[in-house]
Amino acid sequence: MKTLFAAVAALALAASDGHAANDAERLGRDLTPLGAVKAGNADGSIPAWSGGITAPPAGYVPGGPLADPFAGEKPLFSITGADVGKYEALLPAGQIAMLKRYPTYHVDVYPSHRSCAYPKAVYDGTKRNVAQAKLTADGKGMVDGTIGIPFPFVTTGIELFWNHRLRPRGGFMFRRNFALAAVSSTGDYKLVKMRDEGINHLMGPGRRAPGDVEGIRQLQNIWITYMATTTAPVRLSGQITLVYDNIDDAEGPRQAWQYNPGTRRVLRAPDLAFDAPGTNADGLATVDQFDVMNGSPERYDFTRKPDQEAIIGYNAYRLKLMPYKDLLTKGHINPAALRYERHRVHVVEATLREGARHIYAKRVFFQDEDSWAFVAASLYDTRGNLWRFQEAPVVNSYDVPFCGPAMETSQDLQADRYLASLMTNEEKMPDWQAKVKPEDFTPDALRALGTR
Repeated sequence: MKTLFAAVAALALAASDGHAANDAERLGRDLTPLGAVKAGNADGSIPAWSGGITAPPAGYVPGGPLADPFAGEKPLFSITGADVGKYEALLPAGQIAMLKRYPTYHVDVYPSHRSCAYPKAVYDGTKRNVAQAKLTADGKGMVDGTIGIPFPFVTTGIELFWNHRLRPRGGFMFRRNFALAAVSSTGDYKLVKMRDEGINHLMGPGRRAPGDVEGIRQLQNIWITYMATTTAPVRLSGQITLVYDNIDDAEGPRQAWQYNPGTRRVLRAPDLAFDAPGTNADGLATVDQFDVMNGSPERYDFTRKPDQEAIIGYNAYRLKLMPYKDLLTKGHINPAALRYERHRVHVVEATLREGARHIYAKRVFFQDEDSWAFVAASLYDTRGNLWRFQEAPVVNSYDVPFCGPAMETSQDLQADRYLASLMTNEEKMPDWQAKVKPEDFTPDALRALGTR
């Protein structure tokens, strides 16, 4: 009997491996290398994916702002509060509420371009993940996987979350300067400047080349080492946050430390997660709203809703070129800076687990099929009322290449305030191949870094 059971198990494993191999061969054939539908839609409003932008367009100067490849295009149509009813099936709930609430807000819809592209190492890793990537039984951690999208043949809501969380970023070492502003109901704001940098260990341990990680177990439960430093205004400058973000909750939680320049002390920050107030966010966003959603999934149940076509922020290069004084308008971001396109999205509903605590009882995400990034989120309070709306419009940083947010916003629909963050418009351009020093990413090093 033992021999029979062993034979059956071996056959099942072989069949599973065979199915995985067959599935993997679809990547790059009828599916994109990351698992999106390669074909366009029936009426042509969503084109077929043909490789994305793999080289800079004319006018781009290396090290400078990203030139807009579609600068000459005009909107196909504009959605306002007066006609939003015709388009409600294509829009997130939070955006519908904005159109109805703000007469000055509109959504300009342009021709769609599937511009996302990634390096070959990302495509190769995604293909390996078809057979390799696995979740823990409770979904709170990854057992194995490598660079790329963990689950290109996704079946569940929790897999969609992990595809977002571990999706490939700019490089395995990076440094970025950005600004954020909490804009009041009267349109007033003060800019805060920050620098973040890190090592994406999943894309490479930080000492060799992207794609040299053969499996998550090599990483000792840390997929990214991340540090953020406030650089302006003077009263806030020198504050530093260091995070070792985890892979599996069962092996240990996220580790975090903060350096306070006033006391010159480095303290552990075990509460730097979930619904703790976001750094420099003026109460308009939680820690886990950074990157639309980050950190452990343990407080929510994730449900996959039917995929759909949607109008989402895409190829928002113009947004990154507008001066802050013109971008940050009363009530909402200047609509003239934004660009929307029709794309296919995965829809993920996260509902707060019984007994868990969070200020958001429900979060509904629209996830771009080509980058697997959460690009919009409608957030509901504990009474079931729509509270906030997040956006992270997509751009292809074609100098790498990879798709990431042009910026992020968190719109408080109840207080008529919003937070604009990750703005690089007037900052030194991000360095996605930065030569950061791994030895700087330790609690002991924070005090010395804070006095530089």
